[in-house]
Amino acid sequence: MGTLKPGATYIYERVDDVIYAREAGTTVRREIGRDYNRVKRVEEEALWKDILCVAKEHPTLQEALDHAIMIYKLCKEYEDGI
Repeated sequence: MGTLKPGATYIYERVDDVIYAREAGTTVRREIGRDYNRVKRVEEEALWKDILCVAKEHPTLQEALDHAIMIYKLCKEYEDGI
């Protein structure tokens, strides 16, 4: 079992991607979880930002991104029934 007291009343709080628990009547919080999907999204956003920067100097990578964008737009048109 963790460090939480059995039978105690806890207040749960979320700050960004971290979930805390604190016993009612106290101000001491303990981390009990994280939203790893959010962490993964932030990492993926950083990766795509880096890819876009590198593509400016590498034509082959830029061409691959252009193809991916074209496929994305075609998929969106098909889904939207345009």
